[in-house]
Amino acid sequence: MTVYLGRIASEKLHIGIIVSRFNEFITRRLLDSAVETLMQTGVAREKIDIVWVPGALEIPYFCQKLARQKKYDVLIALACVIRGETFHFECVSREVTRGIAQASLSEQMPIATGVLTVENLEQAIDRAGLKAGNKGAQAALAALEIADLNHQLSRQLRDGFQARPLKNLRDRSH
Repeated sequence: MTVYLGRIASEKLHIGIIVSRFNEFITRRLLDSAVETLMQTGVAREKIDIVWVPGALEIPYFCQKLARQKKYDVLIALACVIRGETFHFECVSREVTRGIAQASLSEQMPIATGVLTVENLEQAIDRAGLKAGNKGAQAALAALEIADLNHQLSRQLRDGFQARPLKNLRDRSH
């Protein structure tokens, strides 16, 4: 059995972050935490590009646009959609999620999502760093892992070699 496991490997990665200005009070915290996490793991500041978009619905288009540049190893999408009194929340949440997945699949680009879909401002604040950790930092770590996993599998397909099986799934030092 061969097991592939992404590692938090970041030295040579070029990362694009697409972040929504809507609910900037929250998205700024997600972004700051994502960038801090990336830099703490070794990503150079000049290897991080940030694209601010007006709202969450614009994120999928710019994920696809950045992916087509073939400049990035992974993208991170950050937004905050808070339920209001209308059906708009469901529409936005569903379309953003669908659009990001579509961009990722059509462009063969790994995209980590830190898109909060919450009931109220308190939940958003909790997920942006208070009680529930920071989803921006979590998205950054996921981005590093999926970028590494993508490189492993792409290399195997290209070179036709077999990856070393892991003896212990918790051992990430292979």
